[in-house]
Amino acid sequence: MHLTNAEERILSGESGEVMERMFRLLVSLGDIYGADRMIPVGSAQVAGVSYKSIGDPGVEFLEDYANKGAVAKIVTFLNPAGMDIEDWQELNIPPSFAEKQLRIMNAFKKMGIVISATCTPYLAGNLPRFGEHIAWSESSAISFSNSVIGARTNREGGPSALAASFCGVTPNYGLHLDENRRPQVLVDVNATLEDTADFGALGYVVGKQVKNRIPYFRGIKDADTDQLKGLGAAMAASGAVALYHIENLTPEAHLMKSEGLERLSVSDTDLAETFSKLSTGKEPDIVIIGCPHASLKEIMTISRKLEGKKLKKPLWVCTSRMVKEAANRMGFTQTIEAAGGKIVADTCMVVSPIENMGYKTTGVNSGKAANYLPGFCKQNVVFTRLDTLLEKVT
Repeated sequence: MHLTNAEERILSGESGEVMERMFRLLVSLGDIYGADRMIPVGSAQVAGVSYKSIGDPGVEFLEDYANKGAVAKIVTFLNPAGMDIEDWQELNIPPSFAEKQLRIMNAFKKMGIVISATCTPYLAGNLPRFGEHIAWSESSAISFSNSVIGARTNREGGPSALAASFCGVTPNYGLHLDENRRPQVLVDVNATLEDTADFGALGYVVGKQVKNRIPYFRGIKDADTDQLKGLGAAMAASGAVALYHIENLTPEAHLMKSEGLERLSVSDTDLAETFSKLSTGKEPDIVIIGCPHASLKEIMTISRKLEGKKLKKPLWVCTSRMVKEAANRMGFTQTIEAAGGKIVADTCMVVSPIENMGYKTTGVNSGKAANYLPGFCKQNVVFTRLDTLLEKVT
């Protein structure tokens, strides 16, 4: 791999220990995947933020780098934390967990990284342009940025995204290259898609079958951005899909050829079987919406459905701090809280310690959450559409 003189100097340690380690990581990745050079990236998004995920070794690692003067070179956002950073006490997060989580956030802040704590950075101020090279590491954000926006990122790990943040570059391989963005499987959709949960079920089915390949969808007549983020998130969770194309909907689809590809089809029966398979519980102890984080539109919809009602069970709507502030201004937060629900910022059901908070069965409309909750949070799951979930708690 060709390195510039400036990059060679970083590798030789002239920019300090942290930069040498981080750049060496990027060079190693480039060597493994056959990159020809480093390319500048416009932004980074770093996973490995929740104390639940990284534990004490992660806390020590981040504080060590922060104390050694590591500073982000480009705009860098963070993945969700393990709790609402401001209202964790109200949500009964254990103080021992909170103390470690706050140390993690302070270390990132010291390194100049925006403590955004969201899996939807594109809804919270980090919006790349079409064709821009970025280094993102949250699976649903990777899918959305590649597929819906048309930016370019590989499936970065937390450390490699952090390295790109410090160095401002990433190796030029994988989905940064035109030839690697072509579809590999044609998916004929012969199913009714009306709710975000339907798109999540579709994504779960397709991800399971295509694994880490690139699907090209036919038959999806329309979808809003919330449905597309739900589709991509589920495919990234059940498989490892980092890029998909939808005929007449996504920005690169018209550039792609779909003839001669392996084909698969998805029917209403497939979706019904997926809802049944992922629903391992019957009645939820809590309903949690926002995996990936809810948009302002989704919060507005929930607010209108709950106006004048009273909840019998807990409801969390997980979102970014930025979107919650807008919901506060619009009165959506107040309406949801008046019904007995909460808008929870900075975290989600997957990376928070809900299994230690008395919950055993969680209701979701997210294919991604339905896939992860049994393993990550020891939860039974009720996976269904939004209206049905709200009926179960009102």
